[in-house]
Amino acid sequence: MSGRRAVRRLHGTATETAEVIDTTPDGHGIASIDGKRVFIAGALRGEIVSLRRVRARRNYDEAELVGVSAVSADRVEPPCSVFGRCGGCSLQHLSGTAQMALKEADLVETLRRIGNVSPGRVMPAVAGPAWGYRRRARLAVRFVAGKGRVLVGFSERGSSKVTEMERCHVLHPRLAEMPGLLSELIGGLSVAGRIPQVEVAVADNAVALVFRVLDEPTAGDIQALRRFRDQHDLRILLQRGGPEQIVPLDSGRDDAELWYSLPEHELKLGFLPVDFIQVNEMVNRRMVSLALDLLQPTAAMRVVDLFCGIGNFSLPVARRVAQVLGVEGSAAMVERARGNAQRNGLENTTFRAADLSSPAEAIAWHTGHERGGSFDAALLDPPRAGAAVVLPVLARAGVSRIVYVSCHPATLARDAGVLVKDLGYRFKAAGILDMFPHTGHSESIGLFEKD
Repeated sequence: MSGRRAVRRLHGTATETAEVIDTTPDGHGIASIDGKRVFIAGALRGEIVSLRRVRARRNYDEAELVGVSAVSADRVEPPCSVFGRCGGCSLQHLSGTAQMALKEADLVETLRRIGNVSPGRVMPAVAGPAWGYRRRARLAVRFVAGKGRVLVGFSERGSSKVTEMERCHVLHPRLAEMPGLLSELIGGLSVAGRIPQVEVAVADNAVALVFRVLDEPTAGDIQALRRFRDQHDLRILLQRGGPEQIVPLDSGRDDAELWYSLPEHELKLGFLPVDFIQVNEMVNRRMVSLALDLLQPTAAMRVVDLFCGIGNFSLPVARRVAQVLGVEGSAAMVERARGNAQRNGLENTTFRAADLSSPAEAIAWHTGHERGGSFDAALLDPPRAGAAVVLPVLARAGVSRIVYVSCHPATLARDAGVLVKDLGYRFKAAGILDMFPHTGHSESIGLFEKD
């Protein structure tokens, strides 16, 4: 939705009836009433609903759902008691098949609308478990005096308030009960009002919790944290400032390396609790395998992996090609990638740190590389801002095949337009990666080729 300025809150508005003509990826139904679009939280396409407008904007209004008189065949009963209030999910009321169809249609339309491009084919969606899939999360923490307790969980929809919740259905089974457990733990600490968040991470070998602390915990707090850790078989770390100030609760007990595996490629990748890793283990494994299939690696190929992180794509690719260059903006992540290559006995990898959003560094990442910096193929997995700066460099480096993994359809569409119209690539295929079921967040993958 756009046009967020000049918002006017509405009170005591009358109930209206309308037919829902479309559904947005974030779970709002769209109706047209007297020529103005109305976005209705929780309504689905094809339904006849009762609604009450709550906000007025220049180009559209927002409404709450009062009732449904004609129910969509795609509507399902959400299993979560706080769905509709919690901002963590927006599509639990829509069947899984319909969710993926919605995201796929949004991807195709976004590519057309922003990039004026369309893929040669739409690949089947890459999916995994719909529940208990999330192995990384940042849980908000807030002491609420009016409730006399600490709330732990995701923010409420459209609000900075923390949802009152005891468990979460999308969190990994080892984390599902953490909102309630952490609420009780933190509520008993002297620094209960000075812990704004807890980051949680599930590895193959351990579960880690990073507590952001604004005041120094007392000796009693430390003992309570130790008891909680031991009772639930966790690792606990404290973050007193930036990421560089994360320290284990107890050295030798809480600071051992975490790792996850990619069994199909016989790899183990080490990471730290706040490092970026893909949150959905099964979809990540299937995504990596699909990316390799699209790259069509051969023993003689030289491949560059831009925005490579800790080597999630670089190392599987290195198993099947002559050489891989990985480039990443974070020097710490580059060191982690190098360590992972060494851990897995891969000697055909090189990793460099470069800010790929900077024109100067984006141009220089391959300077001085043997054979003049030429590569046969490239894999991109950029942040939401996309990869616009590096695309001309790839063309100059002779890259004939690009696999682009995207966490934001709009920037993929923009970059696809550049690749096709300005750089002469053909847009061969695209598809959805259902990394975050029940949310409006959409990830995708595209294949581009050039003679």
